[in-house]
Amino acid sequence: MNEAVAAADTAWMLAAFAAVALMVPGLALFYGGMVSIKSTLNMAMMTFGAFAVVGILWILFGYSAVLGNSIGGAGLLGDPAEFFGSSSLLDAPAEPGLPPALVSAFQLLFAGITVALISGAVADRMKFGSWMVFAGLWATLVYFPVAHWVFAFDSEDGSVTGGWIANKLGAIDFAGGTAVHINAGVGALALVLVLGRRRSFSNPPRPHSLPLTMLGSGILLFGWFGFNGGSALAAGNSAAVVVLNTVAAACAGILAWLAVEKLRQGHATSLGASSGLIAALVAITPACGAVSPLGALIIGGLAGAVCCVAVSLKYRLGYDDALDVVGVHMVGGILGTVLVGFLATEAAPNGVAGLFYGGGLDLAWRQTVAVVAVLGYTFVVTWIIATVMSMVTGIRLDPETEHEGVDVAVHGESAYVFDTPGPTSRPVASTDAVTTAEGITESATTERATT
Repeated sequence: MNEAVAAADTAWMLAAFAAVALMVPGLALFYGGMVSIKSTLNMAMMTFGAFAVVGILWILFGYSAVLGNSIGGAGLLGDPAEFFGSSSLLDAPAEPGLPPALVSAFQLLFAGITVALISGAVADRMKFGSWMVFAGLWATLVYFPVAHWVFAFDSEDGSVTGGWIANKLGAIDFAGGTAVHINAGVGALALVLVLGRRRSFSNPPRPHSLPLTMLGSGILLFGWFGFNGGSALAAGNSAAVVVLNTVAAACAGILAWLAVEKLRQGHATSLGASSGLIAALVAITPACGAVSPLGALIIGGLAGAVCCVAVSLKYRLGYDDALDVVGVHMVGGILGTVLVGFLATEAAPNGVAGLFYGGGLDLAWRQTVAVVAVLGYTFVVTWIIATVMSMVTGIRLDPETEHEGVDVAVHGESAYVFDTPGPTSRPVASTDAVTTAEGITESATTERATT
């Protein structure tokens, strides 16, 4: 690789990093708009909190555990001590290529966002401190090993051994259908089974701000182009094809979800459009480098329709997945990963044919094994983590806090405050009727901000 190409690739990856970084506030807005007015700050804090915890662990040993040389060559976990502290990533590459520090920063975002995705399932009822501890344990014991399986490739000279799914099994997961979405979705399922249902499970609170949710989903769409396109690790045709497939699937997912929603409920909703968009993006993530644009439309459309039905199953099956992490991320991730085995074409960047393009069932069974392995490992380990934490420290909010709302009780803040002074206001004492964020009017002596 010459210096000009390396510089172009580095510039593209820096842009992709910036786009993916926006997914953190995007997810906070997406989840925050879907909960009640009493919990919206808590959802945002769970997103930012998980991102911060995982980011520190990544710098210390996460990069090494994911992309380091596999311990014993088994492909199960990278050596956590190989790049401990990330100091060795400061050096420029010996030959023109991507700086190791940039690759690490890009993958750090993947790790943080994956853990943050789980928070949507436990809205309104998990202790914030317990969530932060869970985020660190889950990243260490679940995400880092699974990401090593999927994202760590053997070096060309054979000096570094990567993960077993990427190398020994040979399954295709371009940008994280297994390591990110199935992983987060099944982890969320195990956690909510231990945590239990909300008091309001049979009559959940309505989303307090659907415009925030739509804004969040739009920011996530923007970030997803960096998420998928950046996974090409180069500024070239592969990234271009991936971006085209991503936007094609997104369009199909929105329309498919709305069509199913209209047929089943008689309305095409803004929440449905946002959910269909995310479901399609989840499904195309593993397949974006393996299929044609027509294949992307099929995957996105199927994801929108299937996930629309899947989210309603929680009421029949009795698990309280508050913001449909299981129905969207687990189901969408499984769908997209398995469909690679049928819709992959050799003309796409991955260069492998699925069943419908003359490749037989060889790729299909590899994709299925990858899915089953992540489902099994992640569910068991997550269930153990949550069960032990529940017995040792407790993870569930007390009933009073759950009823009154998490924001004020846990964080001492409200997302919306009407006619009350902020910390920088200049107080003027007066006696007025004050309307709180919960819609309660009370007469009190207040400090009115002056201008």
